[in-house]
Amino acid sequence: MPSEDRSRLLPTRRGIISGAAALALTAGPAFAERPSVARGHVFHDRSGTGRRRAGDPGISGVMVSNGRDVVLTDSEGRWRLPLAEGDSVFVIKPPLWAVPAENGVPAFSRLHCPQGSPIDISYRHAGVAPTGALPDDIDFPLRRQEERSRFEVALLADTQPEDGAELAYLRDDIVAAIPGSGAVFGINHGDIVFDDLSLYPRYLQVLSASGIPWHHCPGNHDINPEARDDRSSRDTWKRVFGPRHYAFQYAGATFILLDNVHYFGHNPGMPDSGRYCGRIGEQQLQFVRNVLAKVPPEQLVVLSMHIPLRNYQNRASAADNTGDRRALLQLLSSRPHTLSFSGHMHSTEHHYLGADDGFRGAKPHHHHVLTAASGGWWGGPKDSRGIPSAYSQDGTPNGFHVLAIEGSACATSFVPAAGKSRAQLRAIVDGPHCRDTQAKPQGHGTGATPYAQLSQCELIVNVFDGGPQTRVTYELSAAGPEPIAMERAPICDPFVARLFSEHAAAQKPWVRAVPSSHVWKAALPSALEPGAHCVTVKAEDEYGRRHCAHHIVEVTDNGRSSI
Repeated sequence: MPSEDRSRLLPTRRGIISGAAALALTAGPAFAERPSVARGHVFHDRSGTGRRRAGDPGISGVMVSNGRDVVLTDSEGRWRLPLAEGDSVFVIKPPLWAVPAENGVPAFSRLHCPQGSPIDISYRHAGVAPTGALPDDIDFPLRRQEERSRFEVALLADTQPEDGAELAYLRDDIVAAIPGSGAVFGINHGDIVFDDLSLYPRYLQVLSASGIPWHHCPGNHDINPEARDDRSSRDTWKRVFGPRHYAFQYAGATFILLDNVHYFGHNPGMPDSGRYCGRIGEQQLQFVRNVLAKVPPEQLVVLSMHIPLRNYQNRASAADNTGDRRALLQLLSSRPHTLSFSGHMHSTEHHYLGADDGFRGAKPHHHHVLTAASGGWWGGPKDSRGIPSAYSQDGTPNGFHVLAIEGSACATSFVPAAGKSRAQLRAIVDGPHCRDTQAKPQGHGTGATPYAQLSQCELIVNVFDGGPQTRVTYELSAAGPEPIAMERAPICDPFVARLFSEHAAAQKPWVRAVPSSHVWKAALPSALEPGAHCVTVKAEDEYGRRHCAHHIVEVTDNGRSSI
């Protein structure tokens, strides 16, 4: 959260203004506004003060936008754009340059809201103070920085603390693991908090300890619910984080952040009052179109949003899928290197979207639904640190992802939370003995496997970041030398289903196990002799990386050990 000390040299997120008069903060009568055309400079901030001084050269060829139009600065760094009330004007950070930051959040925009948030709405959380008339110049400072062609990005989604205690879980379980990740910046894909927007200042304080800049997409739990329409539903967001959608560049990649949560507004008596849907909208589509027009076609374009373009759980839900994804994918179709990320579902999913969804590129567009940092909404039994187990509904441990980029090539990897094993998969045996309510669970929820029930038992493997292109096999010496292929199955992970059932009081009331998109199963050999057997599970993901885990299957004869 920015300091209230306006004498600071570092410009605030709400405006980087050079030479402008102090803004009027009164709620009195509206004043005459200058013509709604904004202008200014993008300049090399040699002094590091954020203010343009004599001798600071302008920077040419830099993109500046009002959220719809995108223009390039001229040879002296000048730009000019139309600006409507409620718009933000912002610089699109070019490669090898940096913008100022406050609490780790980039400061690159100026909000134009002359009269502030509507005064006839009782916002629970403060909105936007009047910004006054447009100043003569809105200047954006940039500083040189090194950017290597190979770099990594931390990807969070659904951090979603409901209160101070859960924010402490986020601090110790997720943020504490990021400094060692190698990421040069991070992106949080929404639901930053769980409706209580007053947690933003402490969230930013905690996040800044990671030591890297952070970009944010707004989620459905980051809304001002009192707003009457979508336009004013992000007033607290804009005050704290800046524009609802924007773009920036790093090395050879362009990142576009979108707000695809469309809020219908708080209008009692109307059928959609208080509801939202997944929608990008024409303004953001125009912005994407105009950014892409100025980016070389061979460069990597990464898009981030909150609601998935498509989700695995319910493709018919307007609140869980992006209704106008086809229009977005059509814009991307001519580009060979695109990738998109979202959150929202508290599950990990990989989608490959092709012609049926509007993407007509040579290869399908990869849309990755990221695991939730909060997992199952910070629920479950607590560990020795006092932090809940927080498994997601699809059986994935809570955590985050790291995106590795080199030129136009990229790959993601899953990083479990600080209190979790570094393992990338989990193997268990499931069968009638596991569902015996009289049996006491051991380890992963099962005791020994009765020989008489072997034909009814299956090996279940959850590859936490797996998807349609993942291949899984298992090896068991008693079954022969050849690996046995496992089948991807849309089932609930029995491990997390039992965990939720046994600790229901420690979970949020809506949490339940859901069919997972990354669970594999295979039968065990029915003639497996009593005794202990080591099962070796091997998985190969879409990037050709191999993961391995071992599981000990203990078989008993009539409930007795073979020894």
